[in-house]
Amino acid sequence: MKRGYLSEYFEGVAGKRLSAVEADVITSHQHEFNGVEGLREILGEPEGKVHYVAKLMYLTDQDDEPIVEDSTLTWYDARQRARLERGVMRHEYRLYFKTTNVSLNAAAGDLLVIAKPRDGSLLVVIAESGSSSARQIEWLFGFVDFTHPGFSVKSELETEQDRIEFASRFILESIGIVVETSAETYLDVMLEKFKGKFPTTREFSTYARATLKDIDPRDDPDIVLMTWMEREEILFRTLERYLIADRLSKGFAGNVSAGVDVDGFLSFSLSVQNRRKSRVGLALENHLELIFAENGLRYKRTAVTENKAKPDFLFPGVAEYHDPLYDALKLTMLGVKSTCKDRWRQVLAEADRIEDKHLLTLEAAISTQQTNEMAAKSLQLVLPRGLHQTYTTAQQTWLMDISSFTNFVRERQGP
Repeated sequence: MKRGYLSEYFEGVAGKRLSAVEADVITSHQHEFNGVEGLREILGEPEGKVHYVAKLMYLTDQDDEPIVEDSTLTWYDARQRARLERGVMRHEYRLYFKTTNVSLNAAAGDLLVIAKPRDGSLLVVIAESGSSSARQIEWLFGFVDFTHPGFSVKSELETEQDRIEFASRFILESIGIVVETSAETYLDVMLEKFKGKFPTTREFSTYARATLKDIDPRDDPDIVLMTWMEREEILFRTLERYLIADRLSKGFAGNVSAGVDVDGFLSFSLSVQNRRKSRVGLALENHLELIFAENGLRYKRTAVTENKAKPDFLFPGVAEYHDPLYDALKLTMLGVKSTCKDRWRQVLAEADRIEDKHLLTLEAAISTQQTNEMAAKSLQLVLPRGLHQTYTTAQQTWLMDISSFTNFVRERQGP
């Protein structure tokens, strides 16, 4: 096991595309995955039945959260009794599962991944065919070819492809794998500076940047943005872990008759999740704002356009946008979403005067189907250059990086 790689979290992983027959089997009452011979590499060849605690997920781009169910899977050799009783020299391993909402959603062409975490459980992920979710899982585990009917199995997860970085960390967390990151040397400083509480996102972004010396956003905006985002993410998780542990240590006791304050615990848990979701997007906007300012761009953040729409960034500003005499070809708008899913379509209605719109995201490996639709809707995707390699070669010829975007805006808005 090597820290910082997928091997830190998984003993092995297997993937395949579901055929029409397999999809029918999974959604019927037969309850067994086909073509599982390859799984012997990661599940072994046990005597008797082995029961695994399992987490099952179904991912689709239409929903921000996956369908998740806890269940059990049984790994066994269907020919073991025949060998013992009749001397039949044959093995036929099968993986049995129960009917769940996850299995009922499976369809032909969907991606099926069975992973074995290091805690001895199993993780089963089914991702909708053609979705960005499926493309991201394929990229995460390095699956490139499903031409044969059986499982593609990976038991060595310590190659350069398996290194856990910014993009892979977010994909892992989308399937319930929490990646531990911390910078304990900064904890005491943060506790003193922020009085043992969470500061505003803008304050925290400013602090995160201050811990990185000699970084000039004019040199290479793509590298600078990812460096700032990485540092802020690590610092936030360090502070968050301490504050959550401190809150949990105090408990959630109610009065004597009520016992544990369940509502208080649930409210606290919800606040943690909401803070995580909103903070990343706001941090991204905060760092971009400084990059744009340092690169000499004129802009307005969350300017109001038609129908009370508020694009994240409007170049060169709101006055120019609402001036009917100002050349619309000199206007640029940029939507900012740390992750897209199907929410990228919201950007299309945020500035009617601007025909060609731009969207910046940190989402890796968006599907070809989605990027083709974006291009057809005159929406240009912008990503930090380091994330371009998670896309296909054809997609990369179309993508724009941050440096190119800043140059594009500077030329368009003129002196």
